[in-house]
Amino acid sequence: MEAMVIVDVASSYPHTLHLPPLCYSRIACISDNLFLASCLHLPTSHQTRRRRSNATYLLQGKKKQSTGLKQWIKRQRSSCLGNHTSLALLALDHNHFASMYPREQAFGVSSDFIIMSNLRNLPGTPSDSSSFDSWSERLTIAEGQVSGTWTLAQSMPQSSKRESESKIVKTAWEKLLRWSRSWQLLQARSQHNQLEKVNKVVVLGGGSFGTAMAVLLARKKAEMEVQLVVRDASVCETINQRHSNMKYFPHHTLPKNVVATLDAEEALAGAQFCIHAIPVQASAAFLQKISKHVSSTLPFLSVSKGLELSTLEIMSQVIPKALGNPRQPLAVLSGPSFSIELMDQLPTAVVVASKDKELARATQQLLASRYLRVNTSSDVIGVEIAGALKNVLAIAAGIVEGMNLGNNCMAALVAQGCSEIRWLAEKMGAESSTLAGLSGTGDIMLTCFVKLSRNRSVGVRLGAGETLESIQSSMNQVAEGVATAGAVIALARKYRVQMPVLTAVARILDNELTPKKAVLELMSLPHVEEV
Repeated sequence: MEAMVIVDVASSYPHTLHLPPLCYSRIACISDNLFLASCLHLPTSHQTRRRRSNATYLLQGKKKQSTGLKQWIKRQRSSCLGNHTSLALLALDHNHFASMYPREQAFGVSSDFIIMSNLRNLPGTPSDSSSFDSWSERLTIAEGQVSGTWTLAQSMPQSSKRESESKIVKTAWEKLLRWSRSWQLLQARSQHNQLEKVNKVVVLGGGSFGTAMAVLLARKKAEMEVQLVVRDASVCETINQRHSNMKYFPHHTLPKNVVATLDAEEALAGAQFCIHAIPVQASAAFLQKISKHVSSTLPFLSVSKGLELSTLEIMSQVIPKALGNPRQPLAVLSGPSFSIELMDQLPTAVVVASKDKELARATQQLLASRYLRVNTSSDVIGVEIAGALKNVLAIAAGIVEGMNLGNNCMAALVAQGCSEIRWLAEKMGAESSTLAGLSGTGDIMLTCFVKLSRNRSVGVRLGAGETLESIQSSMNQVAEGVATAGAVIALARKYRVQMPVLTAVARILDNELTPKKAVLELMSLPHVEEV
């Protein structure tokens, strides 16, 4: 709501005002002499010498009249004037107005007011209320000087504008900080803080993201035991003896409470939380092997992104099925988050989704830190599908980069890919708002445009002419988009969704289409209405 602005233009109180044109969008008659108008573009920086913002009376002549007018104005604002307009009180005759509502009384209301009590001085002002409506339709208060006591100018001085805008921004920021401090205080007072309860976490998978998650948790609570299950004995040894994962983070020292193990049974014993960071295509087989050691109440957080090729299932379906427990507590994490930047404690934001809101909040409390924001969601399908399909789109973006097709082409391709992801995800039951959030647009932007992206790197090298076999043999990490592309097209066929860009990527990966020909064929598609 704008601040109250009162402009007194009585001849006994002369001064000059510089205001932008006031565009009256509605004029309402109070009496033969008094009108209320809704105004657009009313400035907020002007203050009057007489103002009592906490006063309880308005235009107090006779108390009965002032009370009725105040209530009438409130009804007008709430019913038809709206909250984003300002109010102008217009009096055709100042003498009549001043006799009813003495100028000596202050105005105390929460609405915005500009009082103009000598409108008879304006060119074309009607002599009575009968012709006021037609006159007001033509009125955009005249620019230039008007009869001695006040001036309406084209705009406020630039310095006043800057001061006003600065004050509005400062107020908004301070309000945001007050809300933040209140929220943090409530969190601190919570008796159910998950971090305080958890003393042991197991992380399945010692790859880059699994290691980063283990380090994140270990840094948050030095007393917490973080068991990292790896499959390579040399990696296990270097983590435990040298506190370093030389394969992925040779320049980072891991906290001492991160302990690597080859024995999943040992790691799972007594664990209160499990983070699943194993590549999607290997997940089911691994989980089936360890399922007998997994408690039916152990919460799982999946950070793996992709679709299982054999079943076209997402991880929230794969994990319970592989463990043989449809009711296994489960949440999924996604969003724009490179593991190296988590290790470097750079500001990052992700989203945790679960059908169980309590589990989502518990996971939020467990992971959130001064450099990691964790939002929650109940749209598991939307978060997972966006996270899986963006990897395929990133390969397409890399191909455009590798072929030097330019920024216009890159923007058009990514925009089309975002639409295709939305079409399929919504058919599968996802919410469009999720696709516009961190797990959708946020992750797509990161994966498609940043060189650290593995899937984008695969696309760049394909676009430059390398074969898929040579690219994969030279990589020490999994590019999930390569395996996911075929599954995406199978899903699209199942849900009857046309996905030109992602289909082209699948055909390129299958060596059925060259990148150059794929681009030519995509550009030759019919020109259709955008959806």
